[in-house]
Amino acid sequence: MSKLIGNAVFGQSGGPTSVINASAAGVFTEALKQTGVINKVYGAAHGIVGILNEIFYDMGQEDPAELELLKTTPSSALGSCRYKLADLEDDETDYKRLLDVFKKYDIRYFFYNGGNDSMDTCNKISKYLQQSGYECRVMGVPKTIDNDLFGTDHCPGFASAAKYIATTIMEVYLDARVYDTGMITVIEIMGRHAGWLAASAALAAHKGYGPDLIYLPEIDFDLETMLTDVKRIYEKEKKVIIAVSEGVQTKDGKFIPELVGTVATDAFGHKQLGGTASVLADYLKEKIGCKVRGIELSLMQRCAAHLASQTDVDESFLAGQTAVRCAVDGMTDFMVGFQRPESGPYQCDIKLIPLNEVANTESMVPREWINAEGNFVNQKFIEYALPLIQGESKIAIEDGLPRFARLKKVRVKLD
Repeated sequence: MSKLIGNAVFGQSGGPTSVINASAAGVFTEALKQTGVINKVYGAAHGIVGILNEIFYDMGQEDPAELELLKTTPSSALGSCRYKLADLEDDETDYKRLLDVFKKYDIRYFFYNGGNDSMDTCNKISKYLQQSGYECRVMGVPKTIDNDLFGTDHCPGFASAAKYIATTIMEVYLDARVYDTGMITVIEIMGRHAGWLAASAALAAHKGYGPDLIYLPEIDFDLETMLTDVKRIYEKEKKVIIAVSEGVQTKDGKFIPELVGTVATDAFGHKQLGGTASVLADYLKEKIGCKVRGIELSLMQRCAAHLASQTDVDESFLAGQTAVRCAVDGMTDFMVGFQRPESGPYQCDIKLIPLNEVANTESMVPREWINAEGNFVNQKFIEYALPLIQGESKIAIEDGLPRFARLKKVRVKLD
């Protein structure tokens, strides 16, 4: 296949992670090496919104040392967005605008870093460019702590969040047992429809300092059943720790916060969750009468770069690097994914997954990895997750605090 010569743009979308910038580092460092093929490497401010608004940064102007520091810098260095493209048949406005911008800046390589909704955006843009006859190679770079992208064994960002969750719960476990009085602790963990993150609390239990109960969105949630579970353990131990996904729903489809009020929705129609631990803590306090703490891990689980898995950092960088290499080699319309052998030592291999298969398709925790009662996970999950959290990321330290990347963000100005 003949070389496609032009410029490249990279954008970040959706919720950030502690390693999303490692993927950015992979894209930028590899794309800047592709001299003679990729002329300019741009970073789009706030994902697809930055492209629509022509807010680009010239990544070739950045200090290579700062690009290297992206590997251990949390959050989205270029800024993120939750912008939903309309279906093409309903409204072509954004698509025409994107095509005009791509032509104006001679963008022939488009890399988009995100989760389910971001892959939907990536897929829509790729199909429109093909339909329009504009040659541009489009590659999705996976990212989501929810670990729910279709077709890949796991997602960049999940392992580091899982490591933070397991570590934090181990610490909470010890703290919750200081006093000789009874106490119930409810820990709310992110995860809208898939329970991978909440399940990672079992890694703490694997080491003897974990929750007594784990509730995932894959199983219908029932308040009375939970109360029975909690009472049984409390009467025996006087201490109970519950790990619950923010996305657990009752059999009639209500999220826990909806039992006491209404919740807002975002641009993609997703309900804005949070408050599950508080609602359940109030309920248990009323029913049992002991001290109850509700803890929401919230943003900390997705930005804790100080507890990142080195395996996750390396694989996230590899995902970005591979996306560029595959695009230059002629591949387009794919998301980079991971696979591992069915048996033997852990090994991460690359696979390419068609974007139209990934877009808006969620991967759930297998039912056979959840116990019969639906209130914990089994050894199969431990065997799956434990290899992913290995290794300690070595962050740069300055004056006793993390030294994160400081990008110059030089705006691109065309005549």
